[in-house]
Amino acid sequence: MAHDAPPLTPMSLSMLLGRIGHEWETRKRIFDLPTARFWKPDPDVDLSFEFLGRPAATPVGPAAGPHSQMAQNIVLSWLGGSRLFELKTVQVLDELEIARPCIDMQTVGYNIEWSQELLIAQSVEEYTKAWMIIEILRHWEPLREYVGHPETGDAGPHVFDMSVGYDLAGIQTPKVAGFIDAMRDATAEIERLRPEIAADPSGVFAQFVDLEFSPTISDTVTLSTFHGCPPDEIEQITKHLIDAHDLDMIVKLNPTLLGPDRVDEIVHGELGYADVKLVPKAFEEDLQLERAISLIGELNTYAKDRGHRFGIKLTNTLVVDNHKQWMPDQTMYLSGPPLHVLATAVLDMLADALPGQLMIPGHDGDIMVSFSAGIDKENLADAVAMGVRPASVCSDLLKPGGYGRLAPMLKALTGAVVQSGATDLDGFRRVALAAAREAGHRDTAAEHLVDVLGASKGKYELAGNEKLPREVEHDLEMWGCVACNFCVTVCPNDAFFKLPTPKAEADPDGIFTDIEGRQQYLVFSELCNECGNCLTFCPENGDPAEIKPRLYLDSERFDAANGPRFLLGSDGAVTASAGGGADEHLPTLIALLNAAEGLPVRLD
Repeated sequence: MAHDAPPLTPMSLSMLLGRIGHEWETRKRIFDLPTARFWKPDPDVDLSFEFLGRPAATPVGPAAGPHSQMAQNIVLSWLGGSRLFELKTVQVLDELEIARPCIDMQTVGYNIEWSQELLIAQSVEEYTKAWMIIEILRHWEPLREYVGHPETGDAGPHVFDMSVGYDLAGIQTPKVAGFIDAMRDATAEIERLRPEIAADPSGVFAQFVDLEFSPTISDTVTLSTFHGCPPDEIEQITKHLIDAHDLDMIVKLNPTLLGPDRVDEIVHGELGYADVKLVPKAFEEDLQLERAISLIGELNTYAKDRGHRFGIKLTNTLVVDNHKQWMPDQTMYLSGPPLHVLATAVLDMLADALPGQLMIPGHDGDIMVSFSAGIDKENLADAVAMGVRPASVCSDLLKPGGYGRLAPMLKALTGAVVQSGATDLDGFRRVALAAAREAGHRDTAAEHLVDVLGASKGKYELAGNEKLPREVEHDLEMWGCVACNFCVTVCPNDAFFKLPTPKAEADPDGIFTDIEGRQQYLVFSELCNECGNCLTFCPENGDPAEIKPRLYLDSERFDAANGPRFLLGSDGAVTASAGGGADEHLPTLIALLNAAEGLPVRLD
């Protein structure tokens, strides 16, 4: 790969605001997401729920992962309809060397990245920037008709949920403790960033320089136990977070709770993923079912005795052996459709083992169940019917359409609620529970498990997930391609953007005469972490992150990189790298950036 560390260089708040203003003015998009993919609620259907007692307007949002690490990621998710954001997991080791590529969505879902790729101080800044931008957009009049309630204009409440890991010693360090404290009271960070609102180069958002921002970005946390975290460690961390930081919290559980035989039966026997190799050590080292059952009850009591709420999250990814050898690490983590079945099986098992304790239909307990495993448009309503709060998404957002897949999910959920005769999620769940019991099931969780291993199994088994991304026998070039737009939508960091190829009347010098494609695609290299997802889905032969024009805003990053690349100066000058042929493309790039839509960021 051509890029050097650090893997990501975030854009400043002023630049992000300027980009929003400029894109809105020139193309009526925000971070390349068209208004047709913004979520606007149905006034007759209430999709709100409470997350550990905090209101959120929809039960959907990005899972802790690649879509909840940087400010523009979170804003894009909010525009798509997310109202619950599981922020990417933060740990004390914040200078990790993660091998590349790190995401494989060719069929189901695998990854080898598992923690933040930013320094903890950068994570604080990114989450604060996202918090501030969303609040600004909530008050920005032009956007209200696209995301606000038809009657009130309000986009509804949202919740940021922290995620931390992976051991007590790390969480107790001043670095991680400082992150948690900064999320609980971000006053200092908000005031540090506030002058950047006035510096918005588009001039659109300077009016909000004195806007009041809640200093509490997050006061809930999901503990990422990851794989192999001992039960005593989970207990100690949970109690520490409640006592030392006064937090309501969730503990994430692993699919290994099912045991090796049941996981083997589902993955290999029921779903047919014969090539997926389980890792026996993962089952030996992970939390065991009997201890999990007692631990869940004990921690819920501990939290309640101290005036706090407690929940569980289903589930972490599944540790498997790297049989594909496309990503470099020997261990990888399975997600997507097969994980949905495993997580549903875990919920069914826990509902049976903890009767009356879980906050799901028919049980009416007080242990909230969060769910993140293969959620998509087709199964969101069934997942919500099971009582999960929220149903967060990762793998589906890494497919073509990206953040634009969120609004159709919510539209499908709205349709299911209407079809049930209900007007809100509680009513929808009551109807679903009655139907499940009438069909002879214990509850909606049991019914959904029967469905995903029965009538709907084709969606989750190997046979339904073998189709590879389409290919075209053509080598990808810097200019011109099939203009599928996949590189823009599958990038979790919004590193790619597109510009229309100027038409003949707008191209008097004939610069674009011999260039094919109605759109040209460019990449902000400092937002690209070489995850490999655009390479997976590009139908042509080649890596878009390497071949398409690679733009840099930071001269040090530009100088440290190699291969053909371009530096965008604050004075508007564009510099090509020496050698590699970049200079011959410079006139084309300059003409494109100076065309009608132009560069989406303003550098002055």
